Amino acid sequence: MKVLLRSDVQGVGRRGDIVEVKSGYARNFLLPTGAALLANDTMEVQASSMRKARDVRDAKSREAAEVQRGLIEKSSIQIAARAGANGRLFGSVTESDVVNAIRTATNISLDRHMISMTEHVKELGSAEVTATLFDGVVATVKLEIVAK
Repeated sequence: MKVLLRSDVQGVGRRGDIVEVKSGYARNFLLPTGAALLANDTMEVQASSMRKARDVRDAKSREAAEVQRGLIEKSSIQIAARAGANGRLFGSVTESDVVNAIRTATNISLDRHMISMTEHVKELGSAEVTATLFDGVVATVKLEIVAK
C-alpha cells in the first residue's frame, strides 16, 4: 500500500516521502495516528512541497547544530564527582551528568541519547565523549573530571 508520510517514521521514511508499506501497518498504525495519508497520483505536488519544507527546516537545524558544535568543542567541561584517595570515583560519570555539565557550561540543552560514551567514566582526569547534534554533525566533548 502506498502512503504519503506526514511525519518522520523511523525505519520507514521521512516527512513528504511516498513509500510502500504493508497494508496492515498502514491501516493499524500509520493512518490512525495521522503519520501518513493514502497516496494517489495527485499527491505528488503535496509530497514535493512537504519535502521542500523539510529540506529548509533541516538546513536551519544543521546550521544551528554547527554553531552549537563550535561552542561545545571550544569549551572545557568540568564535572565534579566524589572520589576516593586513589582517584577512583564513587559511582561513575554518565550521559546525564555530561548533559547537565554541558547545559551549565554552555547553556545548550541536549538529550542524553545524543551523547555517545564507550563506557562510563570511573576515574578522575580527562576524557572525551561525542555528541551527535544533527545527522552528520558530531561534536567532541572534552571532559575534566575533578574531585568534590
